[in-house]
Amino acid sequence: MFKKTLRERVRSRLIRFGRKNKICYIPALVALCVTGFAFRLWDLLVGNTKKLGMTLVSCMFFVIYSSFSFPSFIGTQNITGSINFGEIDSSVRLADEEEIDTALVSEEVTQELSTESRELTAGFHTGDMERFDAGDILADLEETESVPARSPADNEDPEEEIPVEDGVPVFSEDDWRLILVNKQHFIPEDYEFPLGTIKGSLRCDERILEDLRDMLVAAQNAGVHLQIQSPYRTEDHQKELFERKINSYMRKGMSYLEAYQLSSQAVTIPNASEHQIGLALDIVTPSYIYLDEGFADTEAGIWLEKNAMNYGFILRYPKEKEYITTVEFEPWHFRYVGREAAVYMTENDLTLEEFWEEMF
Repeated sequence: MFKKTLRERVRSRLIRFGRKNKICYIPALVALCVTGFAFRLWDLLVGNTKKLGMTLVSCMFFVIYSSFSFPSFIGTQNITGSINFGEIDSSVRLADEEEIDTALVSEEVTQELSTESRELTAGFHTGDMERFDAGDILADLEETESVPARSPADNEDPEEEIPVEDGVPVFSEDDWRLILVNKQHFIPEDYEFPLGTIKGSLRCDERILEDLRDMLVAAQNAGVHLQIQSPYRTEDHQKELFERKINSYMRKGMSYLEAYQLSSQAVTIPNASEHQIGLALDIVTPSYIYLDEGFADTEAGIWLEKNAMNYGFILRYPKEKEYITTVEFEPWHFRYVGREAAVYMTENDLTLEEFWEEMF
């Protein structure tokens, strides 16, 4: 005679108990359902032990990784992308690109922080830089009132002219105007350039001043009011801005990686910023000083998008190209690349990254 299993013994006893009288029937029926479900669940667990184990291990690794604390450091990186960890700076904590890719930020939090960023833009830049109207800048650059801006068709300095073959400009990767600086291509350690003064504490690469002056004059003649801010920044100042942005996000309850990811989209990481080489500047207008997407719809934003290329400047971080530049749309951020290159990039809808990939 076969020995009954535990399940069969429990079921048999409950049935006998339920048959005693009507009062015992209902509790016995409920107990049969509960024990039947319990035994069925046990069978499923026992039959899928490996799957259950893998799930528990995955959950454990996820919890450990999510709570992992990364060390504070800054490495220097050269133009080839290699990192030198010989210089440690505890003032800013930077994550590896692989760590950045794993950071997930909810859309709701992103929108909330974006709104706050817009409201505090003026305050964020207080003490960061001065802001000057085009008229004030032109008065300091040269005696410009009686000197009209050069036509976009005018030739540049002969030493800076781009050779042309079969009607197509031939660009050189050694041209200082075309240097590629981003998160993958850090500023070379030996990179040097002459600093010139725009006005007050505003400085930039001295070699772009003439084209900048021409663009400001042209905008003024077209009735467009421009203001210049945040051109050249030192490395220390860039670190300060980046750290400040990270801390502001972390105060909202975000993890370091989440804060880093958002900060790197809004403020370029140190040694990867074009502001540090004096070729980039932020342009606003007196009626709209916020550094957000709304500037694109202003008269100044529209004029710059159409005309900046004629004076050697490109919209560095255009809309719908974030997946290439890894920087959010910044209609106020313009980068000098020279007149021929700017026209070529704009007419062919190329970012500087795409231009380098196509040309070099």
